[in-house]
Amino acid sequence: MKRQPFSQPIITGYVVLGIVLAVSLDMAANEPSLGSRHRGEDWPRFLGTSFEGKSNETGIRTDWSDSKLPALWSIEVGTSYGIGSVAAGRYFQHERIGNVERLRAIHAETGEALWSSDQSVDYADMYGYNNGPRGTPAIDGDDVFTLGVAGQLTCTNAIDGHAKWTVNTNAMFGVVQNFFGVGSSPLVVGDKVIVMVGGSPPEDANIAPGRLDRVSANGSALVAFDRGSGKKIWQAGNDLASYSSPRTMMIDGTEIVIVLAREGLVAVDPNDGTTLWNYPHRAAVLESVNGMVPVVSGTRVFISDCYELGSVLLEVDRNGYKELWKDPDNRREQNFRGHWATPILIDNWLYGCSGRNEPDSDLRCINLLNGKLAWADQRRSRVSMMYVDNHLIVLDEQGLLQLIRVNSTKLDVVTEIDLHEPGDKRPPLGSPYWAAPILSHGLLYVRGSERVLCLELIPDDK
Repeated sequence: MKRQPFSQPIITGYVVLGIVLAVSLDMAANEPSLGSRHRGEDWPRFLGTSFEGKSNETGIRTDWSDSKLPALWSIEVGTSYGIGSVAAGRYFQHERIGNVERLRAIHAETGEALWSSDQSVDYADMYGYNNGPRGTPAIDGDDVFTLGVAGQLTCTNAIDGHAKWTVNTNAMFGVVQNFFGVGSSPLVVGDKVIVMVGGSPPEDANIAPGRLDRVSANGSALVAFDRGSGKKIWQAGNDLASYSSPRTMMIDGTEIVIVLAREGLVAVDPNDGTTLWNYPHRAAVLESVNGMVPVVSGTRVFISDCYELGSVLLEVDRNGYKELWKDPDNRREQNFRGHWATPILIDNWLYGCSGRNEPDSDLRCINLLNGKLAWADQRRSRVSMMYVDNHLIVLDEQGLLQLIRVNSTKLDVVTEIDLHEPGDKRPPLGSPYWAAPILSHGLLYVRGSERVLCLELIPDDK
């Protein structure tokens, strides 16, 4: 991994973990936060602090016409799918440039490049899709954790970009390449960083990529590493990996970790890695995948599939689960079929994208308690979203960005702009637009395939 400062002179180099690092004269160690905006909160990991895709900020602009949603800056991004994360006035983007995966730190308010850190990568998508990282960096204190498309888990110093440690999880656990590479984001729980790995025994190493029906698991669906050293603490769950990400939930005052892995939902005690239970949930189709992050409401867990099974709501505890409702087997009778975008729960109403691809996808609202459909729009394309200030910010894959008022009785569009059309300080971002928008300290970050754009959704009251 090579750190590349942009504006400071390099005075020396040294080797850590066998990787050359460059040290700058001023590493900003005396200025841990770069942010100047007084209101708001950080967005330090995938789906935000609550794993729900929600922001607690208020005071959003509700008229976006005539450049009333100001564009502050945009940057080109390398090959990747994920959007970044934000903490202490820094935006972190994980991407691929040539044969390296790069973590970049960007000034969150100005778009100024602060540092970048490179790591070699060897991965080719078996279907010819994107060869870059899919996940979102997880920021905790001065640590930034990234999980690359080939399973490289790395802890990087957020202030100056030097590598603290790195682990090749694919090599350590014998991961057989799946359809689209590693698509999960890291989870920090106390002194541990927990990632979905899904390795296999050595005898499976020669199985052709994509033949996951022949691949067996070796008990490493989830693996916990010491956040300070990178040493393995425990491994758990006899399953292969999906494209979802692990999250926590509380049961009777104790924290557990759940993950929607390849074959279904796995619950683990984060203290020692004890597997608490497994709930099977995967379509029989070989090339089916699980992608959404489980939605939690108290002790209820919602998961969904877009291939055959549809959705199910579970009541869970540390000892097991009970099905509260489950979609019928007939796909035409299923009211929600989640793919890769995680739906958002508001007052027992679930809003999200249902369907696998165009033209069978739409935005819809269902009742969490019984799974019944409230409404569906007619856009016939996939969307991702976030929630803020009683509104949903919805981005469809063609670049239409909409502000939709939360309303369980109808689709209620307040305002919209087309990000695929250039505007004031707003170049086209490139199709497809798949990453869900994020918000931190009033600034809205959206991305297409080629660029990330920062918009001022909430004026700063200084």
